[in-house]
Amino acid sequence: MTSQETPARQRAAVIVNPIKKTDFDVRVRVAEICADEGWDEPLFFETEEDDPGHSMARKAMEAGVDLVIAAGGDGTVRCVAAELAGTSFAMGLLPLGTGNLLARNLDIGVDDPEQAVRAALNGTERRIDVVRVTVDESVDSDTFLVMAGLGYDAGMMADTRDVLKDKIGWLAYVDAGIRNLPGKPVKTTISIDGGKPIHRRLRSVMGGNCGKITGGLEIFPGAKLDDGLLDILTLAPKGKLGWLGVISGLLRRGKGSSTSVEYYQCKRAEVWTESPLDFEMDGDHLGTATHILFETDAGALRIRMPHGKKDPAVLTNPEP
Repeated sequence: MTSQETPARQRAAVIVNPIKKTDFDVRVRVAEICADEGWDEPLFFETEEDDPGHSMARKAMEAGVDLVIAAGGDGTVRCVAAELAGTSFAMGLLPLGTGNLLARNLDIGVDDPEQAVRAALNGTERRIDVVRVTVDESVDSDTFLVMAGLGYDAGMMADTRDVLKDKIGWLAYVDAGIRNLPGKPVKTTISIDGGKPIHRRLRSVMGGNCGKITGGLEIFPGAKLDDGLLDILTLAPKGKLGWLGVISGLLRRGKGSSTSVEYYQCKRAEVWTESPLDFEMDGDHLGTATHILFETDAGALRIRMPHGKKDPAVLTNPEP
């Protein structure tokens, strides 16, 4: 490079969910921060009702950008990540939703768009795992980053009132959770890494890629985004006071002889239920299922996050 030449400027593409309400103009704010950081004018792609980010992420990669920023809620993040996983493209986050599960686990400012965008542009970059999910033996698989669930938790997500979410945020999930406490356990079979089948009567089976979920609650203790492992949690309340046993089991992190709460770690898990149960991934209710296959894809996604020490419950090698 001669003294007259200047280094090429980097360019980001932003996948925006236009229905997310904000008190700022996403396009203007991101463009201003990119200019301030010495990046070119960003490209913008808006998600659509029947395509929450898949084709937009593919178009961004075809444009040859240096970074793809998912600007939306957990659904937008999940769909964009599904396309970027396994590629050389890095992903950043601009949280605009209520849950913002991955952003919260990565210490990305859910109420600070400037911090989030600057972290995407110039933060530290790590490789994290994604989990591939096949539902009811479908030909195509899907992807999640934080958690997926079959049963109670998915029913809670389906029953959460959007109006209430707009008013009180994540507390709307508490309302839905209380209303969904009644119900009967379902005969369930689980295979962990192809081992001997485990038979239980369960209200819920959840797979976690990292520890924290809605409201900052940590239900997958020790789960890390980059350990190549999936954490499985089962809930089996028994009797009239069954949910008290579940709460106790969660507080004890599954230790003890009770099967109300059980934890497993694996690279691959398969779940069969006797009857269809609600199913969700990263907070999005996706219908019902009777068979779920979870497979960890270790280190598949390049992700940008703020510089600084990270919670050791999130990463195996926190930065000093």
